[in-house]
Amino acid sequence: MIKKIDEALEVIKSKIGGVPDVAVVLGSGLGGLAEYIEDKVIIPYEEIPHWPLSTAPGHAGRLVAGKFGGKSVVAMQGRLHVYEGYSMDQVVFPVRVFARWGIGHFIASNASGGIGYGLMPGDMVLIHDHINMMGKNPLIGPNIPELGERFPDMTYAYNRDLLDLAEDVARSHNLTTRRGVYVAFTGPSYETPAEIRMARVLGADVVGMSTVPEVLIAHHGGMKVLAVSCVANYAAGMTSNPLSEQEVLDEMAKAADDLTTLVAGVIEQI
Repeated sequence: MIKKIDEALEVIKSKIGGVPDVAVVLGSGLGGLAEYIEDKVIIPYEEIPHWPLSTAPGHAGRLVAGKFGGKSVVAMQGRLHVYEGYSMDQVVFPVRVFARWGIGHFIASNASGGIGYGLMPGDMVLIHDHINMMGKNPLIGPNIPELGERFPDMTYAYNRDLLDLAEDVARSHNLTTRRGVYVAFTGPSYETPAEIRMARVLGADVVGMSTVPEVLIAHHGGMKVLAVSCVANYAAGMTSNPLSEQEVLDEMAKAADDLTTLVAGVIEQI
């Protein structure tokens, strides 16, 4: 695995000078944030050895590096998912590359379904914990000490200082956020109403099909993690309306400006 990571990193470093301050993953319908990156260097995923291609709608499938929020950033304009048929190792391969590169901060965004009764489409939730219902963990298998310790503690996987900073930035821009617990299922089918009721009983506030594997690997690799979930719709069974992919993309298009403001403000103060 180290050999593959280093081969991918060698190609990226040949195009992007220096070590970025922050790595950002842009979720469904949120790729527009990359358009605000200045002095762009764009690398399509197909040009990076061993890097899987994004097939999900709303995921452009390219790395965008440059200046954002006054810092050096590299953004994944499109992530990988287990439901695309990729293994956990493939899904988290980019994050392993970022950690190996020495990037200190990792910011993930996603579109989610709102489980908590107080949440509405368009709300931004700062993830402070998660529940892994994927039935898989990307750390299963032989541990590679160069990438992290065998049994990483997950108590503070979501960095408390970054959570506090994100809330300060939100207040300064009159943005509303709340902290919440994210539950991840594999997809690609949306969750059933019964699964959503179960998740609510377990303490989840938002639900999606990503992010958790990335956070596990970022934390394992020593990166400070912030994750922001944009509520795209009410979760299954909370209304009589069926869920749709287009609804998610439409709502995320509306949320993109607020997310950009929030992420830029956090990066500026890191």
